[in-house]
Amino acid sequence: MDYVKFGGTGLEVSKICLGCMTFGEPDRGNHSWTLGEEESRALIRQALDLGINFLDTANTYSDGSSEEIVGRAIKDFSKRDDIVLATKVFNRMRPGPNGAGLSRKAIFDEIDNSLRRLGTDYVDLYQIHRFDYTTPIEETLEALHDVVKAGKARYIGASSMYAWQFAKMLYTSRENGWTPFVSMQDHLNLLYREEEREMLPFCQDQKIAVIPWSPLARGRLTRDWDEKTARSETDEFGKTLYKQAENADRAIIGTVGKLAGKYGASRAQIATAWILQKSEVTAPIIGASKANHLTDAVAALAVKLTPEDVAALEEPYVPHRVEGFK
Repeated sequence: MDYVKFGGTGLEVSKICLGCMTFGEPDRGNHSWTLGEEESRALIRQALDLGINFLDTANTYSDGSSEEIVGRAIKDFSKRDDIVLATKVFNRMRPGPNGAGLSRKAIFDEIDNSLRRLGTDYVDLYQIHRFDYTTPIEETLEALHDVVKAGKARYIGASSMYAWQFAKMLYTSRENGWTPFVSMQDHLNLLYREEEREMLPFCQDQKIAVIPWSPLARGRLTRDWDEKTARSETDEFGKTLYKQAENADRAIIGTVGKLAGKYGASRAQIATAWILQKSEVTAPIIGASKANHLTDAVAALAVKLTPEDVAALEEPYVPHRVEGFK
């Protein structure tokens, strides 16, 4: 395993981050394709054995059961101080007023709820899951600063939003002497590259860690165009993401397959190698439901694409409308 500094911080993380949305009780929340505790624990243990020290979950995944499963697994399989543990806040956790969003009340309530479910006194990275259009950013940023000063989080990060929103929040934090964001978790893969226009250059300039979600495009980059999976058939959010450019997407997926043959690698390794070669990217977030998903992710670290390979993968891409947040 390779380890890198987390943006402009002194924190060191594995070049592969384990995404934990796959882990959670299927009868909780709205992801019927998730794995229960026994299967989840086996994959978490495998990830730790492979040298992955960076785990990313969220309060909303499987209605909190992802955090519960991850917390118990870390306690049983590792030392807490050896793990970089990330979670998120924003999405709805209960009905009625104040059950979602980034108000001071919501943030204070949800960090405590997450810590309880995770069975830990702190998280290493506390992220806002989306931009909250209904709460003043000053309220959100000061609350996050107070969470850090209370020792409940070591760093704070953000996820999918417009670059101008992220820049505004960073500027406001710095102007007020509040803890600034150190990372951006954004939507990036061979089928969706709009973040290359503004967000990635901005993050590189500001020394912000980039930890892309869905680097394999919900698995579309790992299989034939017409092949279906249980997740692809039931993942309602995923169904909204890749409908804009099917002809271009089909061509890209075809090139992934050709390069997999060239290198004697899996398609997942090729798609992951593409995102790993981007200088702005710190660690892609890899979700795993099978053991080979993790071995493929780690093996991708050794796949070195040529400039010609990268050009062939990128050539069919066409501009997209923003997807993954609005």
